[in-house]
Amino acid sequence: MSDVMNNKMKAALCLGYGTPDVLEIKLIDKPIPKDDELLVKVYASAVNSGDVKVRTLDVNPLMKFVMRFVLGFSKPRNPVLGTVFSGVVESIGNNVKNFKIGDEVFGMTGFKFGTHAEYLTISENHTVTHKPLNASFNESAAIIFGGQTAHFFLHKAKINELINPEILIYGGSGSIGVAAIQIAKYYNADFTVVCGSSGESLVKSLGAKNIILYDNEDYKKTSAKYDIIFDAVGKITKNECKHLLNDNGKFLTVGGMDYASEKTEQLLFLKKLFEAGKYNAVIDKVFKLDEIKEAHKYVSTGRKKGNVVIEVAN
Repeated sequence: MSDVMNNKMKAALCLGYGTPDVLEIKLIDKPIPKDDELLVKVYASAVNSGDVKVRTLDVNPLMKFVMRFVLGFSKPRNPVLGTVFSGVVESIGNNVKNFKIGDEVFGMTGFKFGTHAEYLTISENHTVTHKPLNASFNESAAIIFGGQTAHFFLHKAKINELINPEILIYGGSGSIGVAAIQIAKYYNADFTVVCGSSGESLVKSLGAKNIILYDNEDYKKTSAKYDIIFDAVGKITKNECKHLLNDNGKFLTVGGMDYASEKTEQLLFLKKLFEAGKYNAVIDKVFKLDEIKEAHKYVSTGRKKGNVVIEVAN
């Protein structure tokens, strides 16, 4: 019996599309690494807006069809959701060269999902690297989703090529927003943050000085002009704010058809900033894996500030 149990692991399964009640904790087979893969004992993961969108398919009709085609029409083909993780390498395939047993790592699995489980396998050539030396497992998991997404969109707008750019960040207190603030600060941007009154103290603590509280004033009426407007929550359109853009200014949103592709260089960027003390892991709440339904319910409220972490390892 003990040998059988050693080949099993606890995982949160998504058994359909809908409310958090479609999620269940079950024992499933522990994965076996292929020759180029790591077997990672997961210490921490996260639940973010992307996980909620997958569970609910709460997107526009066209995107909903695309998501069903990609993920599964009646339920996810891979029922173990979650895309970010931190943990320890437990075993390696015969051809693995860059990692060894005992390495502390963090990474992203993309549409492979699978991080809301006690173990996962990932190719060493996929999006995984050694976690920041000064970060806990919870912090390592917390910085990935928002940091990777903000890095993708802001670099698409060529923030790294602009000198002291003027940036408007709409939705500054969520996981992507808090990352965008810190990346904008790293690039010496003059940035303005739009958020609700409940998020004001958080964005101030991250270095935001110009703040527009959307429950008190209309950001569209500002006289400022921006090189980049980044909608970090998918709530606004270019048409409603294009008058705020400078000539050749760029509008980007997480709410469109543009998918934030994942690269190891994004992890290395976040690791560099965190180890240099220029990036904070903003953690709102921490849930155990057994509390996955409660974590999804909380994220679904839209009230989270920063990141919601899932502790997996005992």
